[in-house]
Amino acid sequence: MKTNRRNFLKKLSGTTAAITLGTHAFASEHYTLESKAKTTANDKIRIGLIGAGIIGHYDTDTALQITGVELAAVCDLYTGRLDYAKEKWGKDIFTTRDYREVIARKDIDAVLICTPDHWHDRISIDALNAGKHVYCEKPMIQKVEYGYAVIEAQKKSGKAYQVGSQRASSVAVLEAKKHLASGIIGELTYVESTNDRNSANGAWQYAIPTDASPQTVDFDRFLGRAPKTPFDATRFFRWRNYSDYGTGVAGDLFVHMLTGLHVITGSTGPNRIFALGDLNFWKDGRDAYDLITASMDYPKTEAHPSFQFFCRVNLADGAGGGSSTKFIGTEGVIEMGWNDFKIKHFKRPVAPGYGGYDSYTSFSAKQKEEFKQWYDAKYSGAAKELVKEKEITYSAPEQYDDRIDHMINFFECARTGKTCVEDAVFGLRAAAPSVLCNTSAAEKRMIHWDPVNMKILKS
Repeated sequence: MKTNRRNFLKKLSGTTAAITLGTHAFASEHYTLESKAKTTANDKIRIGLIGAGIIGHYDTDTALQITGVELAAVCDLYTGRLDYAKEKWGKDIFTTRDYREVIARKDIDAVLICTPDHWHDRISIDALNAGKHVYCEKPMIQKVEYGYAVIEAQKKSGKAYQVGSQRASSVAVLEAKKHLASGIIGELTYVESTNDRNSANGAWQYAIPTDASPQTVDFDRFLGRAPKTPFDATRFFRWRNYSDYGTGVAGDLFVHMLTGLHVITGSTGPNRIFALGDLNFWKDGRDAYDLITASMDYPKTEAHPSFQFFCRVNLADGAGGGSSTKFIGTEGVIEMGWNDFKIKHFKRPVAPGYGGYDSYTSFSAKQKEEFKQWYDAKYSGAAKELVKEKEITYSAPEQYDDRIDHMINFFECARTGKTCVEDAVFGLRAAAPSVLCNTSAAEKRMIHWDPVNMKILKS
């Protein structure tokens, strides 16, 4: 993997993207393709994986591409995943069903928390208190009130804490941030973001192993603070579909949207949140919405003008699915993909124009002629023209993975003591409005939120 990493960096050299990435490295201490922290053969960061499901493998495989990172332990509540961990990463890997055994090990420097959402805050706090650096998958918390203790634990520990929404480290997001700040699309007024799907797998109907049983799954430990219920393999392997353990499409996908939005605009968050939710198609026993739409109001700050934000996830999108984000300004739009974007922009004419659907058509012939003479005398030819500027496009190299940059930032901060780009404060400011969409939809009311102090306000 490290060889592939070096080859990727070589391929970047000489490309426009390479120049852009280099600019980011100089522009911010947080974003860089290669860690500036020097390492030696004996200078290792040993990690423990807590939660060896789908994202656990993605995150661990990515972390192991970073120089000086080694995997020492894996924790999961299904024995089949522990068996596979040894098959994949080596028979000498320490495995356990109890995450406390991982954070108690003196040879573990950092942990990757890739568990169901309702365990994120508890394991984060315990790991930080044990002196471990923490990379916690998004959303940072299942419920808003859980976030304050995570922030306090991070501050008290002095350890690196990174929330795993890699949009915060995407070179495309950072490049779009520069363009927005330049004023190229005028004043930002509206942002629209969608992430729709149309498959069973995309709707979290994940495979369930045939040997799933109370003997192979530690279901009681999985439940944690959730309501007690008899063993249910579907709840364990498809936990995202249940509000007892997950945060639904809002916590899973809106949080990505808000992460990119907050990085690009420099915002701390909205002050009003209203959402609608429904369970239209995937009626498989889940209680999480398969369609949710939300509108959020972002007040004016020193970082940005006031703007509105609309977001949607539909897990049964008959149009085929897809994702996009549009930053719409008074003189253009930034249309974001995942690691690419295009900008369409123009300059408005100074002259207001006349004719067409306009009161000018109701003037007398004499008044029309006098108005034309006045108009031409007041406005020059150039002042009457709408100027369409050349479209700007940006795309990261085909092999680029923003998850790698996000991991590099995490491990560099672990080595140097710097603050991660997506620390606990940032994590709560992205997660809280996301999960509050579930509250708004369920209670059919607007939620008032203080994004600076991170508090729910009374309506």
